[in-house]
Amino acid sequence: MNAADALERTIRTAIPLSAAMDFRIRELGDRTITVQVPLEPNVNIHHTAFAGSIYAAGVLAAWGLGTYLLTSAGLEAELVVGRAEIRYSAPIREAFQARCAVTAEAAADFLRRLGAGDRARLQLQVAIGPGPAAILDARLVASPIETHAV
Repeated sequence: MNAADALERTIRTAIPLSAAMDFRIRELGDRTITVQVPLEPNVNIHHTAFAGSIYAAGVLAAWGLGTYLLTSAGLEAELVVGRAEIRYSAPIREAFQARCAVTAEAAADFLRRLGAGDRARLQLQVAIGPGPAAILDARLVASPIETHAV
């Protein structure tokens, strides 16, 4: 199983909504992720993408990239979305993608802080749909998992 398939399985298991949305990872790079979401299970009464599904796709892409960074670095942490804000600029009338990337410097700082045992934050931006039709700004927060000796 390749890294994208493994991450998609992790997301679908951890977040069942992603399966209902038919969320799929289309591309996964060292510091990038592109996810695909079909319109049909995510449609609203106007026959465009439901705003909640657009938001969820953006959050899932950001969380997925953060999870992949941690896994690739061999780090275990509790990763949560501390804050996310979206701006919609146009309706989406077809299957859509959410694309997220992080700079090498931001990824390295995030992983360094966490590797040192500190809480770490990662600011990400996700472009969603053509144009893009929406932009989601997310702040991920990772906390080291504490292990206790027995």
